[in-house]
Amino acid sequence: MEETQQHVDILAIAAHPDDVEQTCGGTLLRMAELGYRTGILDLTAGEMGTRGTPEQRIAESEEAARRLLASWRGNLRFPDARLENTISARMTLAMQIRLLKPRVVILPYWEGRHPDHYRTSELGFEACFLAGLRKLDEETEPHRPYKIVYASQYANVPPSFVVDITAQFERRMAALLAYQSQYGPTPEGGELFPRESEIRERLGAIARFYGNLIGVRYGEPFVVKETQRVDDLVAMGVRSL
Repeated sequence: MEETQQHVDILAIAAHPDDVEQTCGGTLLRMAELGYRTGILDLTAGEMGTRGTPEQRIAESEEAARRLLASWRGNLRFPDARLENTISARMTLAMQIRLLKPRVVILPYWEGRHPDHYRTSELGFEACFLAGLRKLDEETEPHRPYKIVYASQYANVPPSFVVDITAQFERRMAALLAYQSQYGPTPEGGELFPRESEIRERLGAIARFYGNLIGVRYGEPFVVKETQRVDDLVAMGVRSL
């Protein structure tokens, strides 16, 4: 999907193919259905994973993007399991942000078990800042996203808000299961990878938990670092009693 790069309204940046599908895929799908242009940028091809080749995973990510109705998806092919917050990496990512001009950027939560995930969060935040510097590059226009939100599904923290993905949940799962190299019946790493039924049960339980917080069936959680503004108390969502 990289050949037709255009501006997007929302850009999700992740460390590996299939990260976005697990943490904010339903939200991207819902936003696309509302008419927003959504984009996904994977920093690595997941070549250090037990299953699948980089070529397989990128091809699967393109199919998953179609299922999520994404307008654009790209992969920077940074080294998997060896992500570093270098000036080169920051500049490369900042240039992508200048070209795509997202209003909203979704990043992984800033703490996590896999170093690539929190490195991606750090890289993404700094690249968003750099992208707004006029003198960064003479050939492109500066652009700084208006809002950065953090997908917090796997972080044990209270969410700032939860998006209702009840209508999108099954299609989010279909997008995740497009990664047959990771979730299909293959012998590599069989003792490490759960069956498809177990994946559905786990992710369904997590989405039900967050959905319950806002009174819906399925939800995806997010954290923001800023205090949110409310102009109309009467129009606030989610009942107190």
